[in-house]
Amino acid sequence: QLQLVESGGGLVQPGGSLRLSCAASGFDFEYYAIGWFRQAPEKEPEGIACIASTGGNTIYADSEKGRLTISRDNARKMAYLQMNTLEREDTAVYYCAAEWEPWAVGGPPASCVLEGKKYGTWGQGAQVTVSS
Repeated sequence: QLQLVESGGGLVQPGGSLRLSCAASGFDFEYYAIGWFRQAPEKEPEGIACIASTGGNTIYADSEKGRLTISRDNARKMAYLQMNTLEREDTAVYYCAAEWEPWAVGGPPASCVLEGKKYGTWGQGAQVTVSS
């Protein structure tokens, strides 16, 4: 059973930092791209960062460049999202998601996208609240 579990959310003051973790189980993590998404109250979900299965390609939403760092540890089946200089507008539920990449069976090189509809496996989400 494919499963993703986010952790590391919580309450942080404006200007602070937080690192979210995403633990994977039940599948070959090293063949899956990972995306981080968030949904703020009364807003549409948005993709903010993704990393290819090999870790060699990362993409960030234009609005988040410079504040986020996505990474992964395939040996531990973990993905991470480091968030710095947090603002109240970053308050949201954050989700990690996974999607299989076909490069291992002759598909295109490892890559990722920020489109949620491309991802088939999702975690339950972690609440991040930025407030003083």
